[in-house]
Parts: sequence; C-alpha cells; structure tokens
Amino acid sequence: MNLNLFAGRGRHRAVDELNRLREENLALLTRQAAADDFFALLAADRNEVHRLWQLAEHKASDAGIVASCLSGKLDALESELLVTRAALANATKVTVGCGERDIEAGDEATQPVPTGTFWADPARWRALSGPTVVVPLAHSPQATGDADTTQKIPLGQLPVRARI
Repeated sequence: MNLNLFAGRGRHRAVDELNRLREENLALLTRQAAADDFFALLAADRNEVHRLWQLAEHKASDAGIVASCLSGKLDALESELLVTRAALANATKVTVGCGERDIEAGDEATQPVPTGTFWADPARWRALSGPTVVVPLAHSPQATGDADTTQKIPLGQLPVRARI
C-alpha cells in the first residue's frame, strides 16, 4: 500500500515537470555557451579583418607615394634620354648635301636635331606627337572659289604629315 497520498499518478506530476524544466534549462545553457563561443569567433574575425584592412590601406598609401616618386624620375629620365639622343644625332650627322651622297638605310639626317629646352620637356613633345592632317590647296574649297564643285575626300585618303 502506498502511504504517500500526495504523489500524483496523472499527467501533471510535479516531479515530471521539474525534470522537463531541468532538461530544457540544460539545453538552453548549452545553446547559450555555443552562441557565446560563436560570438567570440566573430569578434576575433572582425578584429583580424579590421587589422588587415588597416594594413592594406597603409600599403596602398605607400604604393601611391612610391608611384608618384617613380613617375617624376621617369619624366626626368625621358627628358635626359631625349637630350642625349639629340646630342648623338648632332654628333653623328651627315654633312654632305643630298645631291652628293647616295641614300642608304643607315644614313642620318643632314640637319641637326634641335636640342633646346623645348625638346627636353616631355609634355611638349607628347602634345606634338598626335596625327596632323594636311589638305593640299588643290582639294580645298578655296582653290576654285566655288564650294559646290568640291568633292568630299574620305579620311583614309587624306595626306598625313610625318610625325616628329
């Protein structure tokens, strides 16, 4: 015979509810510990990404400084190269007139190459290196005075002045 009159036998026993709550509490504590671990990993990853971002920013600024210094050196070397080429052309120029010499592939120009400050500045000679189209007077509308008799010349057939 059971002397414990208050021990329940039904679906709502206090002992069963207490065990269920303890299991749920254990599951929640386990989930919270896993979430804390995951959050710690995320925080560590964020700190690492921020550190690497600052390092990349520092390297990019250093590379910009180096690139600007090298660009200045390149411009100086280009102008020095142009002056040296002009001096070499002047030193090895051919002084015989066109009618007195035979033309060969290795011949140099008969007139000196300009060596002034105009040619030493790369910005000036780069501006002159673009194509220049020259239209002979025979093909211009001013040749006959009558604009209706002129013919249109395709761009590919126009004479082009040689580059310097």
